[in-house]
Amino acid sequence: MAINLIKGQTIDLRKNDKGDTYDLSTVTIGLGWDVRKQSGGGFLGKLFGGGQQAEYDLDAIAFLLDSNGKIANMGRTVQTREGRNVGLYEGDIIFFNSQRHPSGNIWLTGDNRTGAGDGDDEQIIVKLDSLESRYEKIVFAVCIYQGKQNNQHFGMVENAYIRAVDNNGKEIARFTMSGNDTYNGMCSMMFSEVYRKDGTWKFRALGDPYPSDSLVELLKKFN
Repeated sequence: MAINLIKGQTIDLRKNDKGDTYDLSTVTIGLGWDVRKQSGGGFLGKLFGGGQQAEYDLDAIAFLLDSNGKIANMGRTVQTREGRNVGLYEGDIIFFNSQRHPSGNIWLTGDNRTGAGDGDDEQIIVKLDSLESRYEKIVFAVCIYQGKQNNQHFGMVENAYIRAVDNNGKEIARFTMSGNDTYNGMCSMMFSEVYRKDGTWKFRALGDPYPSDSLVELLKKFN
């Protein structure tokens, strides 16, 4: 049975206290969210289009860290067809511009720009048992794309969650958060981390908010 975590709680991903064991050959880290509906006129009505649900583009990110808690490979810069230079490509950061790690052991399945519908809105797949030993920790974060520009923040997001599901489809753990005044103005979130410990993998619920909506700003913590 899946464990519902609280902020700061840590569990063993491979087995729990009830004797359940899990196959970590492939683990799905699923993220989901709902946007709080606003109604009426005035400022909020104009901001949210007269009571209609606004489009929120929450981007899932994974930072692969070494034993020093740093990102060893920052990737390379490539040029798009539009002539733009895009950095951090094929490095130890998984995000919308670089969705698959060069090792093939971790990838982002896609980019959901609304949060609409049931189930996970974004997923990061990790082959934990195949991950190279030089990777000691993976931190999973979420940024609201152009959150500052669009006046969007986690105080407006409800039922945001992150969960871990094993190779057999068994949900191991889930960490759920709902927007409140604490998250007003916060446009990114360090949701959870998975790290090696005593020959297995641990999962820790973080729930640490940050005001920036910039991936680069989050990246500074691990550079």
